[in-house]
Amino acid sequence: MIPKPAFPHPTDFYPEVDPLAARDADLQQLSWWARYQHFALPVAGMVIAAITVVVLQRFLSDLSLDHVLESARNIPGKHLMIALALTAVSFAAVAFYDVVAVETIAPGRIPKLLSASVGAAGYAISNALGFSLLTGGMLRYRIYAGEGIALSDIGRIIGTSWLAIWFAFTVLIALGLVLDPAPTPFVDQLDPRMDLALGIALILSIIFLVGWLSHGERTLTLGKLSIRLPNSRGALTQIVAGLVDVCAAAGTLYVLMPETVTTSPAVFTLVFVVATIIGIASHAPGGLGAFEASMIAGLGLGTNPDAIAALLAFRVIYTLLPFLVAIVSVLAFEAYAKHAHVSQRMRSAGRILEPLIPPLAAGTTFLGGIMLLLSGSVPGATERLDLLSDLLPLPFIEVSHLAASFVGVAMLILARGLARRLQQAWAASLILFILGAVFSIGKGLDWEDAIVLVGLSAILIAFRTSFYRRPIEGVGPLSWGWLASVISIVAISIWLGFFSYRDIDYSNQLFWQFAVDGDAPRFLRASIVILIATAAAALHTAINRKAIYRKQRVEIPLAVSAIVASSNVTHAALAMLGDKQFLMSPDGRGFIMYARSGGSLIALGGPIGPEEGDTELSWAFHDLADRSAVRTAFYGVQPQQLPMYLDMGLVALKLGEVARVDLAAFNLDGPRRQPLRYADRRAEKDGLVFEVVKANDVAPLLGELRLVSDAWLDMKAGSEKGFSLGYFDNEYLSKFDIAVIRQHGRIIAFANLWGSADKSELTVDLMRHAPDAPKIVMDALLTRLLLHGKAQGYCWFNLGAAPLSGLSASRLASRWNRFGSFLYRRGQNLYRFDGLKAFKDKFDPVWTPHYFICPPGLDTIRSLFDVTALISGGRLELIRK
Repeated sequence: MIPKPAFPHPTDFYPEVDPLAARDADLQQLSWWARYQHFALPVAGMVIAAITVVVLQRFLSDLSLDHVLESARNIPGKHLMIALALTAVSFAAVAFYDVVAVETIAPGRIPKLLSASVGAAGYAISNALGFSLLTGGMLRYRIYAGEGIALSDIGRIIGTSWLAIWFAFTVLIALGLVLDPAPTPFVDQLDPRMDLALGIALILSIIFLVGWLSHGERTLTLGKLSIRLPNSRGALTQIVAGLVDVCAAAGTLYVLMPETVTTSPAVFTLVFVVATIIGIASHAPGGLGAFEASMIAGLGLGTNPDAIAALLAFRVIYTLLPFLVAIVSVLAFEAYAKHAHVSQRMRSAGRILEPLIPPLAAGTTFLGGIMLLLSGSVPGATERLDLLSDLLPLPFIEVSHLAASFVGVAMLILARGLARRLQQAWAASLILFILGAVFSIGKGLDWEDAIVLVGLSAILIAFRTSFYRRPIEGVGPLSWGWLASVISIVAISIWLGFFSYRDIDYSNQLFWQFAVDGDAPRFLRASIVILIATAAAALHTAINRKAIYRKQRVEIPLAVSAIVASSNVTHAALAMLGDKQFLMSPDGRGFIMYARSGGSLIALGGPIGPEEGDTELSWAFHDLADRSAVRTAFYGVQPQQLPMYLDMGLVALKLGEVARVDLAAFNLDGPRRQPLRYADRRAEKDGLVFEVVKANDVAPLLGELRLVSDAWLDMKAGSEKGFSLGYFDNEYLSKFDIAVIRQHGRIIAFANLWGSADKSELTVDLMRHAPDAPKIVMDALLTRLLLHGKAQGYCWFNLGAAPLSGLSASRLASRWNRFGSFLYRRGQNLYRFDGLKAFKDKFDPVWTPHYFICPPGLDTIRSLFDVTALISGGRLELIRK
């Protein structure tokens, strides 16, 4: 294996500068919103869900569920057929979003039929399941990335598609305000002239935008994100497609409405658009509940059972039916693609459509959970319960009702694991589907629910090969967004129960009543189970949704110790810290050391061992991360390794440059060495004595070394780091030679030494001094160490890294390089980046770049945060610093 520079440890080399602060500074530049939006948006969604429940309770208090269901059965067949046709038109228009976006961002690189299919299928999934970024966005990423589209361009495609629908929203709101300004729901407190003026202003803004786009290529910049906008023709096409989409969707609901709803089409469409926006903000799947509450409040439909029935029918036709069509289509294509005589082209198409499977499976599971929860919130059929009571004892019926509700919540939670391709989630979901079917029969002979659940389990079985990931630490907690969706569904299902039994006289005794016809008491008991399960999931998320940092000391395998002892790579010594796990090569001659932090599996450098095994071991690590459903990252790799990581689809961020001194040419002669000669002579004059203590003799000195280390940490107001930096640990330090400087017999500075087995390189790890040591002590210690390394026959001495050094400031360079270069040049008031490089330049080193390897796009920021937290000792410690 080619000798590689060791990892940077400049905090010890130059006490005034902490180079890790470069990364800390980068991450701490994030705004409050960027840091907390993952939590703030779901909380806002839960607030909307709470408001939804209040609105539904207020407006529907005089309605009967039986009357609503009867009205739904009486919707004319002609209206249903028109609604189906309008739904098809809406989804056809949605398909054009992606076609125009792809032709704008990556013209000619994706077949139009494929981009149209992806747009329609992605919308069908995200419209039913919600979580548009996880479902529709990730679907586009998997398919377009497979076609060779860069992640940045995929992000622009998604952004351009989103702009299309928001253009449509804006135009329709404007038209609603202009065509029928008084009275307009949601803004009826304003003067009609204000409505008219606002509408005209919005229309003029759209006209100006289209005109602006006609004068050459335009780019929209939002923070660090830039989106290439379509030309005027493309913008008009998207606006028209958006208008057709939203108008057809609104028309689907409008034709289902009874004749008693006399709202004009313009106002109806305006209310529909506003309700859609509120539904998007609610985080509920498809805006369930929030959309209905907004329509009811905006149009005053609370006392009209026919209108409420129309909303239910709209959900089935526009949300559920397209999702089922997508499932059946993928199932049919999967079955056909596996046929022995299928052409290679069809097999390739099957691989392209494979990314549809996880979100579809997650959607079916989520919808199955919703079905069980809603079924448990409404009264059972009396005749079925009477028949069931003759077959089963009452305790079994009661337990089945409670268990079915619990299974419903569990399915909502496990759906996230299916979206992440987790094998455990697939197995657990399959079991839950079967149990749900059994409990549906046991609680009220709900054979319809049981058939649906069995059918959904068959879909899971058909898709089983797509769920292969096995996370290192289990399924893990929910995201805040998913938790918000679960809470929203639970809130709506409990509201539906209270709505269904609002004529019941509630009392303390009701909860303890057990009878075959006791639907209301069963609902109350099931609600407690649902709330406890949801609260447990929320508590688990709050406690465990954080990065996983340094744990208890890990026992180091004997094979690892042997490889480290014979390694020509000095940073291999970090394997002896005991804070990492190891992926061994098949022949046991090499390993990769790594740790988990947040959603990233981070390897320290490249493989350690024979060079011929590097590629196989690196790909094995990449596969391990993929199967564990986490991001792959390599921290601190050298330039000669870059092609291998780029082949993995990862990106390289330059962290800075590592300084290495050629010991054969090093001496204290010449004018450039005057500062080093001064430090060496001053140390001798002040009575400083340099000594290298062998590893076998270190143990008696650990107590005195600890005093120096603790005083140094107190002086720096810092704490121990880890992973790529050693920390003071008796067992760890006892494994290495330690250089010390004494003054009057007292140790005032020390450094533990790493040396490669072939003596190609020598470096230090911890390098600390007492607060009262002479100012030249670090210069003197380093000078003596270089002379010692030369005398021992070492070729190079590694001085560690200068963070952000060597990054290009060219306007053509990447944003990372430009930002790092700016921080390097302008950040002297925060961190002395140039001072650190100047300090190391005194030794005339050879500078070598080193890199952080991670996934592209948004995962780059997440990976940077994870590795910084890992090295700093935890996310809370990072924020504190």
